[in-house]
Amino acid sequence: MPDAAEGGSDDAHDALIEEFGTHIGRAMGWPRMAGRTAGVLMLSEKPLTLGELQDTLDASKGSVSETTRLLIANGTVERFKETGQRHFVYRWRDDAWIGCLQHIVTSTTQLRQLSEHAQERGAGMPEVQRERLREMHEYYRFMVGHLETLLADYTAGREERKTR
Repeated sequence: MPDAAEGGSDDAHDALIEEFGTHIGRAMGWPRMAGRTAGVLMLSEKPLTLGELQDTLDASKGSVSETTRLLIANGTVERFKETGQRHFVYRWRDDAWIGCLQHIVTSTTQLRQLSEHAQERGAGMPEVQRERLREMHEYYRFMVGHLETLLADYTAGREERKTR
C-alpha cells in the first residue's frame, strides 16, 4: 500500500483502512485484519469477491475467509451471490449498525439466559457465590433491557432519517 503521506485520495483511502484495522480491531477485540476488512467493505462502492478482498488486503484466502465470517456473525457484512455469477461476494450491510447492535443484544441475551440458569443451579451454594450469581443475573437483565431499548430507538431514528 502506498504511504499515506504521499497525498491523494487513494492514499487517504488506504490510510483510513489501516486506521480502521487499528481502532476497530482493538475496540471490538477483533484481529487487526477484521478491522481492515471492515474498512475495505465499508468504503467499497461495489461488493467484492473473496479474491478481490485477498488482493486488496494482501492476505491469504484463509485469513480473509475467517475474517468475513467474523464480520457476518457480528452483523456488519453480508455474503451473497449476484444473479448469474458463480462466486459469492461480500458487502457492507446497508443496516450494518443495526446488525451490529442486534448481535450485541443477542449475545447479551444469551449471557442473561446463562445467568438465570447459573442462579438456579447455584441455589444451594454458600451466600457469597449466590450473591455473585444474583449480581451477574441483575447485570445481564439490566443490559438486555437497555440494549433492546437502544436498538429500538436507533432503528426508529434511522427510519425517520431515511424519510427526510
